[in-house]
Amino acid sequence: MLMPKRVKRRKLHRGRMTGKATRGNTLAYGDYGLVAEEPCWITSNQIEAARIAMTRYTKRGGKVWINIFPHKSVTKKPAETRMGSGKGSPDKWVAVVKPGRVLYELAGVSEEMAKEALRLGMHKLPCKCKIIKRDHIVEKRYIKGKVTYINPEDDPKNQPVATKKDKKEEGGAE
Repeated sequence: MLMPKRVKRRKLHRGRMTGKATRGNTLAYGDYGLVAEEPCWITSNQIEAARIAMTRYTKRGGKVWINIFPHKSVTKKPAETRMGSGKGSPDKWVAVVKPGRVLYELAGVSEEMAKEALRLGMHKLPCKCKIIKRDHIVEKRYIKGKVTYINPEDDPKNQPVATKKDKKEEGGAE
């Protein structure tokens, strides 16, 4: 179960979930992603359940990135307790998600497998989501955490590096 190692304050205000996500709204690592379409709190158990569903379907081929973390504690008072006597004790940890936030990313598998894996993960979450795809997909595999490019031309190490001299020549040619 995901939770912070330590926090400054154990009990937080509930806060608001208005507006759209300004950070974390683009694909950073993978080729396919799962994007939230409505605001919600996602608990640490739900994050883990969706991750397990995706990795099981891909049979641990490819790589899954989790782009959210439960930083907020939610408190709960015991059942049959009278009003008053302070705020309840921390019960669970949640990630505050706004519309447009990329929740999970997936790479290293075929498009059909990625879409089905993300669909299965989507059903474990409390909010509506949609699947997105990167415009230019580079064929690569993740073996023991290391990236292996199937086409050597796609490897960024093999790309020529543009220098200032090259940029001046391009600008002068126009």
